[in-house]
Amino acid sequence: MQKNINQGNKDTRSGFGEALFELGKSSENVVALCADLTGSLKMDKFAGAFPDRFFQTGIAEANMMGIAAGLAIGGKIPFTGTFANFSTGRVYDQIRQSVAYSNKNVKICASHAGITLGEDGATHQIMEDIGLMKMLPNMVVINPCDFNQTRAATIASANHCGPVYLRFGRPKVPNFTPPDQKFEIGKAIVLKEGRDVSIFATGHLVWKALEAGEILFQKGIDAEIINLPTIKPLDGDSIMASILKTRCAVTAEEHQIFGGLGESISGLLARNFPTPLEMVGMYDLFGQSGTPAELLEKFGMGTNDIVSAVELVTARKHH
Repeated sequence: MQKNINQGNKDTRSGFGEALFELGKSSENVVALCADLTGSLKMDKFAGAFPDRFFQTGIAEANMMGIAAGLAIGGKIPFTGTFANFSTGRVYDQIRQSVAYSNKNVKICASHAGITLGEDGATHQIMEDIGLMKMLPNMVVINPCDFNQTRAATIASANHCGPVYLRFGRPKVPNFTPPDQKFEIGKAIVLKEGRDVSIFATGHLVWKALEAGEILFQKGIDAEIINLPTIKPLDGDSIMASILKTRCAVTAEEHQIFGGLGESISGLLARNFPTPLEMVGMYDLFGQSGTPAELLEKFGMGTNDIVSAVELVTARKHH
């Protein structure tokens, strides 16, 4: 079980930028490509230090993916950077054909994911990207929860041979995981042990799940809270170990409930141990402009929404 101490608020995209710079220092094979968003992706430090290994492709994301695939053929480890909407939806054909199909060693790094992109509105707030990427054979899908975990996940991505989709965000959020952690792709992390319900959370909603756990404890509900930074491959053993103890679950994600973490876990449970399950996420809607906090509340992804989901599912467990 991990100690969860807030070390201050930081944006997860900065964790990516810091790790990319460190990787650039440690390996000359690491290269970076960006689609005209160097500052937003925090890739400027890498670009300044290693100009011969940084490629500014302009607003030509499909071309960027093709170049990355070519660089991978030449033995390089390319990291592509743009907003999550443009990293997936705009270039899905290129990722499928040029990266996933041939198992290229390309790291697709996506900032400004989810609803917490905020004021830029629905056209930029992609809530379907995890589903798009997890369906591709060979693709690893990682959605870290804070600055420290994003930094560690970026380094782990470089050490993994094959395509990776790494998803992170724009807003400053609590930074609470260990700064010296070693990220293991495909491993769940138990943040709090409990006996009454399993809360499986990913990304920005992991801290919300911890907040919900404190409220639930005051209500007499002992929640087990598990951080799932890897959506694919899913840590089925850890999920089932928790479920066999608690006999009910809530999933929490900043993503459409269709195609996200909740659906992956519901499928796992249906195949192994049918269990009452509630999902906290986006319910088949597009977003709108607003602050990250306002949007999480409006669309049912706040702390109290996790509490309500737990109360619903624990009531179902007893019937």
